[in-house]
Amino acid sequence: MGCGTQGEKAAIIKELREKGYPLKYLLIAMRMARSTYYFEINKADVIANRNQEVLAEITEIFEQHKHRYGVRRVHRKLINRGYRINHKRVQRLMHEAGLFGTRPKEKYHSYKGEVGKVADNIIGRNFSTTAPLQKWTTDVSQFNFSWGKCYISPVLDMNTNEIISYDLSTSPNLEQVSRMLDRAFEKFPSVEGLIFHSDQGWQYQHAYFRNTLKERGIIQSMSRKGNCYDNCIMETFFGRLKNEMYYGYEKDYSSFEEFSTAVEEYIDYYNNKRIQAKTKWMPPVQYRIASMCPA
Repeated sequence: MGCGTQGEKAAIIKELREKGYPLKYLLIAMRMARSTYYFEINKADVIANRNQEVLAEITEIFEQHKHRYGVRRVHRKLINRGYRINHKRVQRLMHEAGLFGTRPKEKYHSYKGEVGKVADNIIGRNFSTTAPLQKWTTDVSQFNFSWGKCYISPVLDMNTNEIISYDLSTSPNLEQVSRMLDRAFEKFPSVEGLIFHSDQGWQYQHAYFRNTLKERGIIQSMSRKGNCYDNCIMETFFGRLKNEMYYGYEKDYSSFEEFSTAVEEYIDYYNNKRIQAKTKWMPPVQYRIASMCPA
């Protein structure tokens, strides 16, 4: 039998031997020396043991982050823990173990025509920044439950991806936006010159929203009508949020209060523990602190 590697041949011999075939005749049939057979079997056992150790670490990371991490983030966490490992090996081990990260579905549309003043699209899909607190973005997303609907309105920093503030409400009204802004400015009182981007939702066209930004020296920017790509950075966050704690878990939240608690825990996790490639594999808050420290 001339085909197959020595390792593959040794695996076949081992399998047949377990079924009762004599090793002597199997080695003759495979044209393999006894010493080669034992070398290959021992090598395979070492690799299997090593894989088991890595898989245990992978499983711990996967469970610790509540099945939210896919191959990329699990691989990065392993590297952070001192492992030297190829991402393809991580992918194979996760696939074989059935460890699949959560995967993107109804968007709330706040556009109701020109009900106020529409600002220019200053961002123009240029989401790049050189430091935190240069560009913020906001939007509203809807959640559906058997007990009703609720809406989240967050502020996201385009440099760090940090959720600066948010408000969860059973109604997407002006009071929700007001609470969101109050919390953002309580956290960062001085943001003069910052660009604040949104879609053309009625909340952002409203005089209250426009005047609040103007009083703070903030420049308002709006996406073009019906163009989600102009605010894709916020759409990406909503996708992560829903994939990681909403889709498939809807029945876990029996009331608004329960869901509100879960959202609060997730935002804290997202800001302080969830690593991202954009932030040099640091959580957003850690990246902001590192970015604002003098060199």
